Amino acid sequence: MKKITKVEAIRKVLEEFNGVATWEQIYDNIEKYYPHAKVSKAWKAGLRGVLYREIKKGKNFKRIGLGIYALKDYKEEPKPSPKEVQRIHSYMEGICLEIGKFKGFDVYTPDKTALFKDNVYLGDIATLEEIPPFTYTEIIKRVKRIDVIWFNRKEEGFQFPQRAFEIVNSPSTLTEALNRCLLLFNFQTKFTIIGPKKYKNKFLSTINKPPYLQFRERFTYKDYDLVIQMYESLIGYNKIEEEFFKS
Repeated sequence: MKKITKVEAIRKVLEEFNGVATWEQIYDNIEKYYPHAKVSKAWKAGLRGVLYREIKKGKNFKRIGLGIYALKDYKEEPKPSPKEVQRIHSYMEGICLEIGKFKGFDVYTPDKTALFKDNVYLGDIATLEEIPPFTYTEIIKRVKRIDVIWFNRKEEGFQFPQRAFEIVNSPSTLTEALNRCLLLFNFQTKFTIIGPKKYKNKFLSTINKPPYLQFRERFTYKDYDLVIQMYESLIGYNKIEEEFFKS
């Protein structure tokens, strides 16, 4: 059998996942096509270097997320409209997961089978299958329904929730989302509610009343457009960073 290159092996992994894959999927499947891929201690960095060089040369691959790559000729799906309630919900969850990983957190979501984009599911991005046992079981049972939670990495010590995100597609779900967040009030967790811009006044009105009033400094509201803008700016910045350090 003809020995294939790392570039060809990465291409085959992407083809296996219909043209798109996360770094974890590339790492987990590369040996099928390049058996000696993990011989070096720095094998992950080696793979990244190969892929980044190809992107820099405009060949074979392209970046379509913070940790998501595609074949160069892959046609990306359009962003969902806010009117697509289920799709925009999981899309925002995916963005929160991607940014959390990019910022160095372990990330959790209960919606692992929901689609983020381009054949990538939320479970493909999340680094935690279950919530770490950081508190009482009864609290964890309810907290694990929060849309996205960022935890400090395990190697940093005991894992605690650092940020919690709730996606609110309707004003009727706001109170429930706020109540889930308040289950973490004894921890140094910051809370972000994400929803349409038109719901921000409803959020402000609610957060300035009991029982939320005393915790309002820990809550912020971000609208869909701002979250997408942040995500896309991070992708753009990361591309520039790769270009600078790989040149």
